[in-house]
Amino acid sequence: MSQFEYLRRVSIGQYLPLDSFIHRLDPRAKIVGFGFLLIATSISNNLYSLALALLVSLTLIAASRIPFSFAVRGLLTPLPFLLLIATLQLVITPHADSSAAVFGFWRIPIYIEGILAALRLLLRFASLLLILTTFTSSLSTIELINGLDLLLKPLQKIGVPTANAVLLVQLTLRFIPFLALNAEKIAKSQASRGAKWDTPNKNLLNRVQQIVPLIIPLFTSSLQQAENLSTAMLARGFASNTARTSMHTYHFSTRDGGVLLLLLITAVSILFLF
Repeated sequence: MSQFEYLRRVSIGQYLPLDSFIHRLDPRAKIVGFGFLLIATSISNNLYSLALALLVSLTLIAASRIPFSFAVRGLLTPLPFLLLIATLQLVITPHADSSAAVFGFWRIPIYIEGILAALRLLLRFASLLLILTTFTSSLSTIELINGLDLLLKPLQKIGVPTANAVLLVQLTLRFIPFLALNAEKIAKSQASRGAKWDTPNKNLLNRVQQIVPLIIPLFTSSLQQAENLSTAMLARGFASNTARTSMHTYHFSTRDGGVLLLLLITAVSILFLF
């Protein structure tokens, strides 16, 4: 039954209550620092910079005391699709007229530009996923809400509805595990009606044929959950323009400032150092 346990394959959006240096940081420092790291990794197109981003992501995982097997788990599910895209990069990436083919694959010449493009794709995806895993695993929902609210509070003075933006981010992160659970339930229901989910996935085409019948009911159930959530919020008197207070008081210490500065320097290094 392991093929149905989709939640075990999801690492993003699951908070791990560990006692680590990263967990004890002020949420504002983590939100800003990790945010800049994600932006720098997404923008950078240098192979050495992306390798540095991967090294930084592994260092953050170690500092957060997150089990490496848990962090890598999220890489395994999209790996076949990622390898397919990387293979396409080998073929479709433009190359200079003076470039010589490194090797041939089924009479298709592979150039160095395509190899570098595929490596950049793999490094960027792995770095982004590991950084996101560390971020969501070390930041609880309460910390995320309060941290974003404190960071965006100055915008309320000019009429920006920051509470709606905070709620949107929270629901986006919290719905990832729910989507995995819904996919698991739908797959089990289809298997009980004769769907061949226990057939080994020999190639990418077989896996796609299994996933396609899952998309429509998953999309429908997600819309139903969103409607139920909105009804529950309205029934409980939720209003975005209501002033809210917090039970937690956060103090931005010198340690938080030092770590934030280090993360910002790392992000700038990923963008401009190489």
